[in-house]
This record gives sequence, C-alpha cells and structure tokens, in this order.
Amino acid sequence: MKLEQWRNAWQQLIGPGSPYEVLTSPDGCLRYFRHAPPNLLEAIDAGRVHGEREFLVWEQQRLTFAGFFDQVDRLAAQLSQRFAVKQGDRVAIAMRNQPAWLVAFVAVQRCGAVCVPLNSWGLRDELFHGLQDSGARVLVCDEPRLQLLTSDLLSEGLVSIVVGVQEGQTLASNCQRFEALIQAPALALPAITLDPDDPALILYTSGTTSRAKGVLSSHRAICQALTALEFQSAFCAVSSPERIQAVIDSGLAPTNLMAVPLFHVSGLHAQFLLALRSGRRLLLMYKWDVDKAFDLIRDERCTQFNGAPVMMQQLLGSPRFDSADSDSLYGLGLGGALAPSRLLAQISKRKPKAIGGSGYGLTESNGIGAAVGGDQFVYKPDSVGWPLPIVDVCIGPDPHSPLPAGQSGLIWLRSPTLMSAYWQLPQASAQALQDGWLDTGDIGLLDEEGFLYITDRVKDLINRAGEKISASEVESCICEMPGVIEAAAFAVADEALGERLALVLRSELDPAPTHEQVCAFIGQRLAAYKVPAEVHTRHEPLPRNASGKLIKTQLKELLVSA
Repeated sequence: MKLEQWRNAWQQLIGPGSPYEVLTSPDGCLRYFRHAPPNLLEAIDAGRVHGEREFLVWEQQRLTFAGFFDQVDRLAAQLSQRFAVKQGDRVAIAMRNQPAWLVAFVAVQRCGAVCVPLNSWGLRDELFHGLQDSGARVLVCDEPRLQLLTSDLLSEGLVSIVVGVQEGQTLASNCQRFEALIQAPALALPAITLDPDDPALILYTSGTTSRAKGVLSSHRAICQALTALEFQSAFCAVSSPERIQAVIDSGLAPTNLMAVPLFHVSGLHAQFLLALRSGRRLLLMYKWDVDKAFDLIRDERCTQFNGAPVMMQQLLGSPRFDSADSDSLYGLGLGGALAPSRLLAQISKRKPKAIGGSGYGLTESNGIGAAVGGDQFVYKPDSVGWPLPIVDVCIGPDPHSPLPAGQSGLIWLRSPTLMSAYWQLPQASAQALQDGWLDTGDIGLLDEEGFLYITDRVKDLINRAGEKISASEVESCICEMPGVIEAAAFAVADEALGERLALVLRSELDPAPTHEQVCAFIGQRLAAYKVPAEVHTRHEPLPRNASGKLIKTQLKELLVSA
C-alpha cells in the first residue's frame, strides 16, 4: 500500500546517518534536525559554491551567484564601516521584489544584525510604525517608499539607502544611493560570531489588534525551518519518483517564478533562501501580472511556480495555461491561504504529471507546520499534509487535552521553528506561546492517517489572497470617519480570493456615508488590500453580547438573509 511505503520513506529520511536525521531534546519536549546549520549566515553561505551559475533574473538585470555575493559583501562592509551597523542592530527593508532586496537581506545577516522586512504595500503610517517599533537604525528602500517616508526619516534622524535612484539625482543628506555603495571600493568586513539563539529576523504580521506585531525569530528557528522545507522536497522526491523523473528527463534547469512578496515568510524562506542554498534560479516579479508571468515561464523555461490561490486561479484560468507557454512547468505549489477544492482538483487534472503541493504554517512558526506534495497531494488534495517531522500538532482546547482523530478543535503547534516572542509585546507573547506550544488561532483536525485539515479560524483575521487583514485595524480606521459610531469587519467567502473583506458600520448621519466615501477614507490611511469589497450601513446598534463584544456571526446571517 502507498501509505505504508510513504511512512517507510519518511522514517528512512529522518533516521540515523541521514542528512535529515531527527533527534529529541534532552527534556523530551522538542525534536530537531541534527544537521541543520547553526545560524542563518552559515545557511546562506552554502550558496557561494554555485559560483557563476545564474541566480537572479529581474527585468534587464541578471546576476550569477558569484555576482550576487559580491554585492552582498560590498554592502555588508558599507553597513558595518560607514553606517556603524553592529550585531543586534535592526535594519529595515521596504521595497518591492527586486535583486537589491535579496542583497540587502543577506548583507544585514553578514553584519550579524536583525533584518526587519516591512510590507511594501503599506502606506506611510504602517511603514513608519514598523520603523519606530523595531528601532531600526537604517532603512534600505526603493524610491516609492522613500517618498512616503522622507519627512519621517529626516525628523527621526534615520539613515536610508535608496535603490533605483539615477546617478546625479539630488538626495537628502541622510540618503545614500544603493548602486553607489555596491560599486565603491571594497571595505574590510569585521568577523562576527553568532549564537544559534541570537535574534535574526523581525517579520510584521497582522494580529487581532489594530497594529501589526513584530514576530522575532532566532537563527536556530529559521535554520530548522529551512531544513524542514528541504526535508519536504526530499520526501516528495522519494515518494513520487515518477514525477521527479519527468522533471529530470526534461533537462531543464530548476527555475522558480517568484511573485510572492519577499516580506512574506513564504517568499523569504520557502523560495529565496531555499533557492540560494540549492542553486535554483529565481525569476523575480515586481508585482503579479498573469500575462507577464506566462511570458517569463515561456521565455526563461520556468519549471516551478509557488503562489497564493488567487494567483494559481488566474494562471489556470488563462487560455495560455493549455498552450506551449506552460510546457516547462513541472511544479505548482500553493500557500498563504486555503485553496478552494475546485482549484486543487484542477491542478491535478490540467497538469497530471506535475508535482502539486500545498502547506500550512504561520509567520510565528517560520512557515513550518504541515506540507503535502506529489503523489500525496493527488491522494488527499484537501489536506495540508502530514505535520513535518520536527513539528508536534495538538488538536484541542489546550495542548494538554488532545481530541481524538477526526474531531475538529484549536490547532496547537510545538516546534524548534517557533518565534522567540512578539517584539516588545510580553503579554501578547504569553498568550500565543503556552508551555512551548503556539496557539495558531486556526481550527482543524487530524484524520486517522495523520493528515492535517484546516477548517476554520478563531482569530479575527481576514485572509485575502494570502494577505492577512486585522479586522480591528479596519474597524479602528473607519471609526475615525466623522459620523461613524461603530463598525464590524469580517470575512466572507470569495471564489477567487479565498476571503474578501466585508464592513458593516453604524452612522449617525443621514444619509449615511456611501460605499465610495468609506472606501476612499480607508484607502487614504491603509494599504489597498485592506479596503473593503463590500460596505453595509445601519442606523440601529450593532449586535453585541453581554460583555460588549460584537456578534459578527449574527451580522453575517443578517446580510445573507437581506
């Protein structure tokens, strides 16, 4: 039986002597990969062996691995010598996908500093919050982000390194051209010693509060996460040999089309860092465009695409998917949001020999939880797969009260990949991390064969095509609009996006604000993806329970019956 073969392959991969050998901690609480790199810098430096092989393709730019690391070393030395960046300092990045983003990230790690990727879709307030909250000393950004933050950077005395500014263009005294720094004479880079538990990364994620929280992760957590992702690739290869053989027989160089933003853990870990280590080529997209995506797939002979369900839906919905333009695609991966069953079925039907896959993880777990790919994906496409070998999953009201297989409940994760804490938020950290377990806020079940299914969400978040939206943030924003007394934001199902944002508000004005007025007000203050798709107004109070909490299920029912 296939299931038994898969289990045997799994055990062999994690057994003694394997590159993915799993050990248990002395206290018996955690499992971890024995051979994972001790720090992120060592993990990254593995990519240097790929030398003159092509690594990055972006618009007119092409970089080999050697060329990439040359820019990294030059920028790292500049950060250290000219900007006095030292171990433990925070350095922020705010720009759309492009090679400079990747160079900046690795250069920060070369300094032993903590990288703070900011959501480049955010407006001024969101970006400035990340800068202030993290205490970043330097910002590496593109020109559009500089325009949003120019006055703030000057008032705060923050130094910025700007990408894409033409030579000779006047910049403020606190700004330096990225291109000038990487072309300057090479400077010496001081040696550093990194402990596995040193901080490496702060990624901001929407929570149930109105402000995004900084997820602080150690070098150890990220390196264990990278090894877990590499394990999943190896397991997919040994459990789906015919699919892997088809890729080998094609003779194509492994090439990923990367449209997922780099400030997402799915882009940063699962695509960039894995490609850097394994020698895969990356085709970077500044922003998603389905026709441009097909042009890149066709012209660059792209073999792998990983994206949010809405991206995959547009890809499969294009007439070009069934043409020669997609002939090189052998891998199709989903992540960031739950995919509709119809979409999952379409992948296997339209590309029967392809290696389909999906996974489950959170920013707080460095993207690690469960994964499914290849033959397993065909077997149970609606599941997110088996929990990875260093991950414990408990379904129940608390991690010490597990429910039987097949019963839905709150999902708890325990793994060495978990965050250290929410940055400077001890109370929120204590709520999320309990006895080494992470409260995911998701509802799911484990079936009799150990496959994990995600069925619902407890946290007050909307997952719009992989972008998490805090309901509280939208509610707080619109309640600043004159005449709005209270508001409720929540998710409604959407075939293309997974979920879309609905907003119900109560206004004392007559007439009440229009849909256009509400959207314009929010759009001036929050990122575009946080603008509601539908707006409903009421004059009567919104339903609340005895403790004063909004009863959103009742509001949803009222809308459905209206």
